[in-house]
Amino acid sequence: MIDPLVSLAFSLQANRGAYALLIGSGVSRSAGIPTGWEITLELVKKVAAALGSEVGASAEEWFRETYHKEPDYSDLLDQLCKSAPERQQYLKNFFEPTTEEREDGVKGPTLAHHAIAELMAEGYVRVIVTTNFDRLLEHALEARGIVPVVISNADQAKGMLPLVHQKHCIVKIHGDYLDTRIMNTEAELASYAPEMDRLLDQ
Repeated sequence: MIDPLVSLAFSLQANRGAYALLIGSGVSRSAGIPTGWEITLELVKKVAAALGSEVGASAEEWFRETYHKEPDYSDLLDQLCKSAPERQQYLKNFFEPTTEEREDGVKGPTLAHHAIAELMAEGYVRVIVTTNFDRLLEHALEARGIVPVVISNADQAKGMLPLVHQKHCIVKIHGDYLDTRIMNTEAELASYAPEMDRLLDQ
C-alpha cells in the first residue's frame, strides 16, 4: 500500500493551490508558545499563590482537590480576567519573547513554520486556517518577502477579496493575540460571526 504521505505529496504537486492547511497549537509548541493546557496550569498556579497555597508536584491535582472539578482553560480565564481586554493583555506575554528568549531563538518561527511558508511561497497552499493566536507563520512568510492577508475577525472577513483571488491568506478563526476580540471563553467560542462562518464554509 502506498504511504499516505506520498499520496498527499502527489496530490499537492498535482493540484497546486487546491488545498487549505489547518494548523493548531502543536505547530507552535516547539517554538516555546504554550498550549492552552499549559496556560491552564499556569493559571492554577497563580490561583494557588493568591491563596497562599503550594500546588506541590501537580497543579492539576491541587485544583481538583481544592475545587472538586477539573481545571478548565475557558472557565479559569473567564473568572480571573473579567473582560476581553484583560484576557488579551494577560495572554499577550505568552506569545511575545523577552529579550533573553529572542536571543535564544525562543518564540520565533520553527522549521515547521518555515516549511509551511515555503509551501505558500511556491503556490502549493494558498490558504492556512489556524486556531493559533501567534504570528509565527506571518513572520516566516515575511522572511521570504511575502506579506500575507490575515483574516482574524468578522470585519476583515467582510472586507477581504474572494478566496479565489488570494495567494497567501491566513484565517485565524479564534483571533490574533494583539486584538482584544480573541476568543477564549465558552461564550466567545459558542459560535462564529456570520462573516467568519461563510468564509469557513468556502
